[in-house]
Amino acid sequence: MKKTDKKFDALFTPWKIGNVEIKNRIVLCPMGGTSLFGWMELTGNHFDKEAAKFFLEKAKNNVGLIVTGIAPIKSTYMGQWLYQNKKMFKQLKEFMDEIHKTGAKLFIQITAGMGRSFAIPTPLVMIHNTPVLRDILKPIIDVRYQSASPSELPSRWSDKVKCRAITKKEIEKIVDAFARTAEMCKLAGVDGVEVHAVHEGYLLDQFTTKYTNHRTDEYGGSFENRYRFATDIVKAIKEKCGKDYPVSLRYSVTSKVKGFCQGALPGEKYHEVGRDMEESERAARYLQDAGYDMLNADNGTYDSWYWAHPPMYMPQNCNLDDVAHIKKFVDIPVVCAGRMEPDVGAQAVAEGKIDAVGVARQFLADSEWVTKLIENRLEDIRPCICCHNACFNMSHYKGVANAQSIYDASHIARCALDPRVMQSDKYKLEPAKKIKNVAVIGGGIGGMEAAIVLAKRGHKVTLYEKSDKLGGVFIAAAAPSFKEKDRALIAWYCREIKKYPIQIKFNTEISDINSIDADEIIIATGAKAKRLPIPGIERGIEAVDYLLGKEVGKNVVIIGGGLSGCEIAYDLFLQGKKPVIVEAKNDLIVSKTICLANTSYLRDFFKFKKVATYLETTVSEIGDKTVTIKDKQGNLSKIKADSVILSVGYNPAPIAKAKKNVHIIGDAKQVGNLRTVIWGAWDVCMKI
Repeated sequence: MKKTDKKFDALFTPWKIGNVEIKNRIVLCPMGGTSLFGWMELTGNHFDKEAAKFFLEKAKNNVGLIVTGIAPIKSTYMGQWLYQNKKMFKQLKEFMDEIHKTGAKLFIQITAGMGRSFAIPTPLVMIHNTPVLRDILKPIIDVRYQSASPSELPSRWSDKVKCRAITKKEIEKIVDAFARTAEMCKLAGVDGVEVHAVHEGYLLDQFTTKYTNHRTDEYGGSFENRYRFATDIVKAIKEKCGKDYPVSLRYSVTSKVKGFCQGALPGEKYHEVGRDMEESERAARYLQDAGYDMLNADNGTYDSWYWAHPPMYMPQNCNLDDVAHIKKFVDIPVVCAGRMEPDVGAQAVAEGKIDAVGVARQFLADSEWVTKLIENRLEDIRPCICCHNACFNMSHYKGVANAQSIYDASHIARCALDPRVMQSDKYKLEPAKKIKNVAVIGGGIGGMEAAIVLAKRGHKVTLYEKSDKLGGVFIAAAAPSFKEKDRALIAWYCREIKKYPIQIKFNTEISDINSIDADEIIIATGAKAKRLPIPGIERGIEAVDYLLGKEVGKNVVIIGGGLSGCEIAYDLFLQGKKPVIVEAKNDLIVSKTICLANTSYLRDFFKFKKVATYLETTVSEIGDKTVTIKDKQGNLSKIKADSVILSVGYNPAPIAKAKKNVHIIGDAKQVGNLRTVIWGAWDVCMKI
């Protein structure tokens, strides 16, 4: 075993939150869906054994402090207060004994609510606005309570929903429930609690910002009144649990908001309507003096969601400068989260800029990453690619609230790259009952994942790849400058596959599966680009060809405003080109699977940089130096185009049909994303 690289030494020093000593400076930050008290199950709150298994695995792999995912103080379904479930806290006590054996510490995060940020699924919009339905379903889900806000406010998710103002009586009940729940946690041996949150535009945060708090009672108006809800909670907890019981606060240093549903991008000059740095300097100290023992910090709200949930377009360590600044104004520990890289985090800790490094989704992509860091096996760490495809895929586009499926809404904090995360009952590796010779055709991500899973189960695997390298179409997808984690993922796969007795045959194109001697065949041949019947289409460049290096001119028209088309436009802009997007639908990136944090960044970026976007518009003809477009009224116009890139989607391209011993996976079966590719590979490979 290699020794830990000295540049990470600062991460592996002890520190304290109040009187609680933490063995190292790595904090597993809270993620929705990883609550020990359940998440969105219809049964209401309960001790969640899957989340417990998840956290215990991380504790055994050298994390210092675990902060669990948000637990609504009042269950989302069935409306039960957390403190009322005595059995749940008995089970929690037994679990804490196991956690403490590992040397890790654990805080439980409790939320007052989501307010206008409640990611209301589209079906609930009708319920929200229909009094009769609301009353019928109220015992199961009280949608008006879930979205109750400081004042009557527009929902972040639906322009058809107005969120009602929460009452003073409801506030008082919530404050009391925080104190009762914290006491139950303390009795169960939990090391501390985290109050969620003056952060990310959730309910408590909405109280603190002027653009969302229009109250005239003691919870609105002045600075002290706007922060009263948050300070009442910590005072009540301390009164019930004692001054020494640690209480952390999830905290957004600044809001990064220009207005409702309008975020501010890195480097953008704007007027802050939320919490600016001047107020944050005062607020951080005020919250500390009220009793909070730690700030678990980053930036942003749901209106600027890409700060709190950074996609790959955001800079690495994007919140560090702001969090380091706010540490100057408090005496309590400050943790920084947001695409934090271990080397940068270690340096920041060593220089006293922050006290610990907050990491969340990297723990989904690789449960053992801290252990691998300690053992100086960085190349073995599977990188998080910031896609949010499985962990937080609440999606939103014009005319639709939260398009996420009800299943996904109740099963977040999964991982596109590892289906076993929070699904250990469904996805598991078991030795094959009968060893078989299995042929995998296609060396893209799906083919490589299938080959590795099969080899781990004991099968003899041969992988056929028509080119001289592995990666498939993902090589093109990973080409833009901002896709450094995608490129790292390909490199990870190429190293990982060598660890197993898998025979790889490069430069071998299979056109007839009958030519293969195998017991089972997996087809992972991907998809082919669609071709639209447009005059002049031959002048267009396929998206993959552009991504693989084909040169384009200054003025580039991209036909297709889905994720691929928008990422290409973003890439072109970063190169100094002038992209124009033409999209037939009424919004960019109309998809039920792509997180609003990702899509809102691109939409906001194109507005900020004035990238021309034509919605509800089709292309009638591609000329020599122009493209003719037609709007929804049928009006024709021409736009300048030195080059045209075609990004209108793909069709599956399997080389054979599925049958008893022939299985089709990935885009060859149905065009999707890495989640569908990898999970689909597991679905097949677990059964062979």
